Amino acid sequence: MKILFASSEAVPFAASGGLADVVGSLPKAIKAKGHECCVVIPLYKAIKPELSSELEFVKNITVDVSWRKQYCGIFKTEYDGITYYFIDNEYYFSRDGLYGFYDDCERFVFFDRAVLEMLKYIDFTPDIINCNDWQTALIPVYYSVYYKYQQGYDGIKTVFTIHNIEYQGKYGKEVLNELMGIPAYNASLLDYDGYVNMLKGAIETADKITTVSPSYAWEILDPWYAHGLDRILVTKQYKLKGILNGIDTQRYDPEHDPEIDAHFSAKSISGKAKCKKAMLEELGLAPGDEPVIGIVTRFVKHKGIDLIRCVFEEMVNMGIKFAVLGSGEKIYEDFFREMAARYPDRVSVTLGFIPELSHRIYAGVDMFLMPSMSEPCGLAQMIAMRYGTAPIVRETGGLRDSVRDNGGIDGNGFTFKTINANDMLDAVKRAVSDYNDKKKWNALVKRAMSCDFSWEASADLYIEVYEELLNDKI
Repeated sequence: MKILFASSEAVPFAASGGLADVVGSLPKAIKAKGHECCVVIPLYKAIKPELSSELEFVKNITVDVSWRKQYCGIFKTEYDGITYYFIDNEYYFSRDGLYGFYDDCERFVFFDRAVLEMLKYIDFTPDIINCNDWQTALIPVYYSVYYKYQQGYDGIKTVFTIHNIEYQGKYGKEVLNELMGIPAYNASLLDYDGYVNMLKGAIETADKITTVSPSYAWEILDPWYAHGLDRILVTKQYKLKGILNGIDTQRYDPEHDPEIDAHFSAKSISGKAKCKKAMLEELGLAPGDEPVIGIVTRFVKHKGIDLIRCVFEEMVNMGIKFAVLGSGEKIYEDFFREMAARYPDRVSVTLGFIPELSHRIYAGVDMFLMPSMSEPCGLAQMIAMRYGTAPIVRETGGLRDSVRDNGGIDGNGFTFKTINANDMLDAVKRAVSDYNDKKKWNALVKRAMSCDFSWEASADLYIEVYEELLNDKI
């Protein structure tokens, strides 16, 4: 099979979150199983010079953005055995940052149309186009409306992966004619609750819809999780499937990670204590064997930061230290700043995101707190376990699918069910109790490190989806 992954970001070229990690890892795992994979993303200004200097010019074309014709450059390069294509237009993509601009709708309308136009000029004709999140949601729509019956495009199947249903690409109806060029008789594909909803268009037209965990696939049929799209998703359950994301096990490898102070494995975990000691010193925390909880996240409401705020000082008074890394809403940044000022030897807060430091936190802390209100998949809890750190999570989405409570014989972390600070605190207290029993804790650490969160199993499930589509078994 030939699979083209269309995305707004991909590691190592451009990244703002977990989507980039997935698109940078999954194609490699699928290629390792004997299939051809390529990736296409925008050519952003943010791409590092050492990577952009290696790009090879393919061709320049024009792309229709409704009644306009816009320049489009096509570039490519090879990285880790995968061919990456880049869609160039400096007006749209030569900016500081990836998203959050007034004309994001127009930028990704252009990108989606350009991806399909590009296929005429490259030596890769995909059997499957796997699109990701709202920024690529118009690709299955445009394919269905304009390309499906064109010569050279016949037989292509489209898969749409929902990484976070909260972001949908909602705009006023004027964009249908002014930007998208969608005929009036096809407007119903995108019309939803009086708006143009790009995610809804993909749900209507893609041959298969996947989510990034099995639990998220059924959660988004519930209005609480679906952000308004449950009504359309309920009617499309026949093409909905959840597949748990993996992580890049080479990038996150405690046996070889150059960013950490000592290496260790499930067979020999002694190096983790050295990592903890070095991390405490680096972050200015008091030395000692008390439990340390790591928090590496965006400071936004759905990450459960309000639960942490409610009982934070109670946890500090239990003797717990905290290593916090992240940024987000000012109210949460100010809270963590205050806690660090109040408890300087027990609470370290680093605002922003420093990848190298995140590795040292994963390796150096004992527990990782992730009380998300919703979490489509979550990668941090898997990375934490890879480094022998026990996650404490709420049972939602991919957290439910990857973390088993240590109350059972095969536990690899600690879980709680409700969106309740005291419920979370109870899970923390159970974790601390187990931590104080070193024999029990070391067994938990080894079980966590032995979990397989590679892309191996997930790649098989994606291949199964693709083969079903190509064999018309759905």
